[in-house]
Amino acid sequence: MTDLAPLRRALLSVSDKTGLIELGKALAERGVELLSTGGTAKALREAGLAVRDVADITGFPEMMDGRVKTLHPMVHGGLLALRDNDDHVAAMEAHGIGAIDLLVVNLYPFEETVAKGADYDTCIENIDIGGPAMIRAAAKNHAFVSVVVDVEDYEPLLAELDANGGQTTLAFRRHLAQTAYARTGAYDAAVSNWMAGAIGVDAPRRRAAAGTLAQTLRYGENPHQSAAFYTDGSARPGVATATQLQGKELSYNNINDTDAAFELVSEFDPAEGPACAIIKHANPCGVARGETLQQAYGRAFDCDRTSAFGGIIALNQPLDAATAQDISEIFTEVVIAPGADAEAVSIFAKKKNLRLLTTSSLADPREAALTLRQVSGGYLVQDKDNGHVDLSDLKVVTKRQPTGQEMADMLFAWKVAKHVKSNAIVYVKDGATVGVGAGQMSRVDSCRIAARKSQDMAEALGLPAPLAKGSVVASDAFFPFADGLLTAAEAGATAVIQPGGSMRDDEVIAAADAAGLAMVLTGMRHFRH
Repeated sequence: MTDLAPLRRALLSVSDKTGLIELGKALAERGVELLSTGGTAKALREAGLAVRDVADITGFPEMMDGRVKTLHPMVHGGLLALRDNDDHVAAMEAHGIGAIDLLVVNLYPFEETVAKGADYDTCIENIDIGGPAMIRAAAKNHAFVSVVVDVEDYEPLLAELDANGGQTTLAFRRHLAQTAYARTGAYDAAVSNWMAGAIGVDAPRRRAAAGTLAQTLRYGENPHQSAAFYTDGSARPGVATATQLQGKELSYNNINDTDAAFELVSEFDPAEGPACAIIKHANPCGVARGETLQQAYGRAFDCDRTSAFGGIIALNQPLDAATAQDISEIFTEVVIAPGADAEAVSIFAKKKNLRLLTTSSLADPREAALTLRQVSGGYLVQDKDNGHVDLSDLKVVTKRQPTGQEMADMLFAWKVAKHVKSNAIVYVKDGATVGVGAGQMSRVDSCRIAARKSQDMAEALGLPAPLAKGSVVASDAFFPFADGLLTAAEAGATAVIQPGGSMRDDEVIAAADAAGLAMVLTGMRHFRH
């Protein structure tokens, strides 16, 4: 396999014309003959460049609304021929096939078409056929051919040519080939996944996943693990699409926790008032509403000040100066919000390491999507937990009816519990968490931990009674026995929201009645692992 390969002839056919003219001129200046198709050829000619139409070398015009133009031996022979194989060279000479040393192709904008909500037939028409075929051919023959599929590689290509006297190295071509196969793989994944959804196949025989590198990370969860961050092309507001206004580069754990924080705070409609969520190790340590964003932050902070140190803060309204000032008084890793005013940004500018991210809006907690989780030998795919309950969905099963405030707090607690690792217990009072028990193997232990946190925080604040006194409690899954419910009652909870569905529901309901609790069932579970 040869190392240096000359570049004398290039085929350019792109949907995204960004940088096309500059690349065409640079190649022409280096003596490269340009071949092209359709709109690409037109754009190059209008820029004053000499271009030969692919139709001239194939002897066939573009036909069938452009569906057929490059699927021809004159093109694929020029891409696939081994220059050091006598039989291949003889075949090229016999059939008048000219070598193509560089292929520059970016594909029909299928992903963008789907994202715009186009109908089925329009999406089908935006599936590129000739482009992927040429890309795969050129990439396979990277011993001799360079293939460029991303605008970002135009400048590196020119630099490579300049460094090697108009030639490319094998290492460079291999890199381009890998990028090319990844692009066609991602493209086919987008098509197959869209089509599965479009025709209603929930579990296709083969499921493909793809992403685009957004950031190479210093390390993963731990320093001995390498890591990178990939985006999936969706426009969902959140950490992947946010703008970072300041601070250090996000780490693996920052990204994971920021996603958890923003998805949680997005449960709270800003039209219903400010809300704040503080996250540590992907679990909330404080969530609250308030009359102002500053108050919401303060109430969330007062749930567990110890855990909030070094946490991630998410807001459901644009960050203002008063809230920024309070946040800046403790060490915080990341703040994410749907906007920030100039004064708030100025306040944070004094905290050089604090990362401030802004988004275009909140995420839609009811939007349908898929989640993937890798296991040894495969991965699990499921619908995103976009489950939601309203007041009308709740079933009161106790003798005592909950008060209006208890009902409001239970709905609040239920939204939070959805985002707490199982087994999850959340105490809430007056629109703020006052104790969170997360990730325990026993639901009783989660009840006890959350209660103890409320007691510890009350002592730290100088209050006479635990924060959980007079609260409501949410459980992400049913109480299998009455012991967990009674532990919550002992902590001071007066009302309970849980899915129900246990074999011992009657026993649990009787215990609630005996303790004077109000209890509602949601009929929906929110396990989170």
